[in-house]
Amino acid sequence: MTGAKRKKKSVLWSKVKAPHCEGFKQWCRRRLPILEWALHYNLKENLLPDTVSGIMLAVQQVTQGLAFAILSSVHPVFGLYGSFFPAIIYAIFGMGSHVATGTCALTSLISANAVERLVPSSSQNLTKQSNTSILGLSDFEMERIGIAASVSFLGGVIQVAMFALQLGGATFLLTEPVISAMTTGAATNVLTSQVKHLLGMKIPYISRPLGLFYLYTYVFENIKSVRLEALLLSLLSIVVLVIVKELNEQFKKKIKAVLPVDLVLVIAASFACYYTDMENTYGLDVLGHIPKGIPLPRPPSMHVLSAVITEAFGVALVGYAASLALAQECAKKFKYSVDDNQEFLAHGLSNVISSFFFCIPSAAAKGRTTSLYSTGAKTQVACLISCVFVLTVIYTIGPLLYWLPMCVLASIIVVGLKGMLIQFRDLKKYWNVDKIDWGIWVSTYIFTICFAANVGLLFGVVCTIAMVIGRFPRAKTLNIKNMNEMEFKMKTEMDGETQQQVKIISINNPLVFLNAKKFHADLMNIIQKERASNQPFDDTNKCEQNSLLNSLSNGNCIEEASQPCPEKRACSIVLDCSGLAFFDSSGVSVLVEVYRDCQSRSVDVSLAHCTASLVKAMQYFGNLDSEKPIFFKSVSAAISDIHSNKVRQNLSKLSEQSEV
Repeated sequence: MTGAKRKKKSVLWSKVKAPHCEGFKQWCRRRLPILEWALHYNLKENLLPDTVSGIMLAVQQVTQGLAFAILSSVHPVFGLYGSFFPAIIYAIFGMGSHVATGTCALTSLISANAVERLVPSSSQNLTKQSNTSILGLSDFEMERIGIAASVSFLGGVIQVAMFALQLGGATFLLTEPVISAMTTGAATNVLTSQVKHLLGMKIPYISRPLGLFYLYTYVFENIKSVRLEALLLSLLSIVVLVIVKELNEQFKKKIKAVLPVDLVLVIAASFACYYTDMENTYGLDVLGHIPKGIPLPRPPSMHVLSAVITEAFGVALVGYAASLALAQECAKKFKYSVDDNQEFLAHGLSNVISSFFFCIPSAAAKGRTTSLYSTGAKTQVACLISCVFVLTVIYTIGPLLYWLPMCVLASIIVVGLKGMLIQFRDLKKYWNVDKIDWGIWVSTYIFTICFAANVGLLFGVVCTIAMVIGRFPRAKTLNIKNMNEMEFKMKTEMDGETQQQVKIISINNPLVFLNAKKFHADLMNIIQKERASNQPFDDTNKCEQNSLLNSLSNGNCIEEASQPCPEKRACSIVLDCSGLAFFDSSGVSVLVEVYRDCQSRSVDVSLAHCTASLVKAMQYFGNLDSEKPIFFKSVSAAISDIHSNKVRQNLSKLSEQSEV
């Protein structure tokens, strides 16, 4: 009797416990993406490309880590740590399979403001010149990394708090023009910061507003102090890097592995500097001593958190915005999804945990991310492999970098900024698509180079909100005719009757960054539901009216009447744009994306009642195929074209059958 009771109790307990265990497993998979992709990792197909990409990435991680540490006004060795720990943490918590996290120029510039303000270079002579027990570095260097680590810690805490508050949904305010302008402006500031190394000049740190113009003024006033040897070596390095990288890009499909020109240049320049004694002979600045190993973890300086809160917010917002843009770009390119809130958690933990290991603030970098997927990386295993090589440099090769000329390191950084600087080409696109977006881009860029990346980002977001608020009151929703009862009966004959469904979707509100993502998701949901359904039709086929974007606040898609389409039918969609009062570049981008996604799903898309500006913008933005017309003056014209194409297809099939 007792055994029966125990058995009954255990059954009841298992029923109660099972849902909780299942929910915990789902939570772990959602918050630890590595559990999802690591279990399905294909060693045979992915290990080799991930290894090659990881080796190439390690070269960039090392060189950029050293340079961005100097940019952050700390000792170069801390840049190596910043290339190691954040990459591992992001691989565990991040969802971007092709995102390369580590040291970042944007966050380094912001943290440098706090370092130079609280531990200025002028205090080095006043500080007691004793070596600490940590890596044998001076107290001055340890004070500086303590400030940078505090910025990283507080910035990460802010990002984790934003994750807890589920603020990832507010990222729609970070529009493409704002991110593009902010990153381009920040790249301009990074380029400016490398001028002193490229020219071999001693330039004081300038952190005040309009500092970029003061710096170039100082350069022109002291142009005679430029070291010709440093300038020539910089120009030679830049020319070699640009030529080899362009050749790698052109012939990457024909060759199995690209030439790691960064690594070759670092080795060649270090040996040349060592054997010719450029440091003493020509007065060139070299990297200096790089200590071996990783010290024991230590909490950052908590007593300065209140003094670095401004920089911490800048690191949290700017680093996240730039990283999320890269993650979404990769997700769009390789057809997977990224959770905005999870990215907050991943980057927040990367900054918080890494701050205990003397790391500067981290984020994803465009140059490394582009290099990662262009060399064939498949998963975050490539980043983990790169960490192995970075660790090798930290423990063995680091001291050999003593003789690396700073002008060569600066040249590598400048060439690596190409991906962000070429975003100037976006100006032409925005001018042709939406001149207001063009204005936001230019003004955001100006604010970024004049003040800072966080100021430029905030200004761009405020401008975007103001423009939308100003444009929406003038928006008119056009409902000239009621499409809800419209029916088209189509019948084609070929060995019986086949069915074809034409769905008419009316866009009744402006299509802008606020609702573009929701519009795309709702439309794709409709298509997936139709394709997933296998129920048979009756002989008549109805063209049904669906209403999208009836509520601007959430862009909900209301499907008034839905009929499933068989898998082997030709499905067509007509987008009625008569109610599309205005649009921005995000709206045009999502329309082009909808068209291409539908093409990949064998779904024909036609657009009716399009304004001339919309047609021009879509053709320019998407480089659409002009062989098949997709723009029509009316819905009936689009339906007639669809029916004519179907008739022609059936006639051709009948003729082929008759010949057989």
